[in-house]
Amino acid sequence: MKRRLFLASSLASLGLAGCSSVKDALTQGPLRSVLGSAQGVDLTVIGTRGLAREYNESAITSDFPLDSLDTPTDTTYAGLQRANWAPYRLVVDGLVARPQRLSLAELRALGTLTQITRHDCVEGWSAIGKWTGVRLSSVLALAQPAQHARFVVFHCFDRDQLGNTYYESLNLHQAAHPQTILATDLNGKPLAPDHGAPVRLKIATQLGYKSAKWVQRIELAANLPGSGGYWEDQGYAWYAGI
Repeated sequence: MKRRLFLASSLASLGLAGCSSVKDALTQGPLRSVLGSAQGVDLTVIGTRGLAREYNESAITSDFPLDSLDTPTDTTYAGLQRANWAPYRLVVDGLVARPQRLSLAELRALGTLTQITRHDCVEGWSAIGKWTGVRLSSVLALAQPAQHARFVVFHCFDRDQLGNTYYESLNLHQAAHPQTILATDLNGKPLAPDHGAPVRLKIATQLGYKSAKWVQRIELAANLPGSGGYWEDQGYAWYAGI
């Protein structure tokens, strides 16, 4: 396993940052209707009121580090890779009015954006990457979350050595942040398998372990499974704002 396990005590203190207010951006646009009525949505939640800093291309880290569970090698993932991801479908289901099965082309058709942001790892390193993808809010708006949906759960292709599947989660408010995207490209090229191809979550305002790789399904739920994520189940903080 590439990633070392750290004691939960190492996460006892997490820095929080916020620059210009984006409250208006969070309460307008495609998720306004579902955010306004969803239980548990608090528009003053810390860490989602500001924008992460964006950088110039000259600051990009040319050799973006790898840090995660091992790249999947199972038959399903290997078959998708051999077919250049043509059969891949991003499933969006759970508490939604319109379940989705989106191809990469359909995902990109929702409108892509590019941002150059810093990735901060809990292990102490940082790197700057140019990420291109689709706002998570656009995907959720297409699926129309139910009124009692409160959380967005990401189910991934990767497993640990014991066969436990990786997963991660956000609440609806965090998911609506304008810099939270489903990334398909890194530094001007389609994601490599080691970097989470074909789709990974990228959250510019939280520590790197929240940006789940190899996403295969997004589930809308009323409650968090477990402690809210693979690493959270091992003692990491669920909210990892930076």
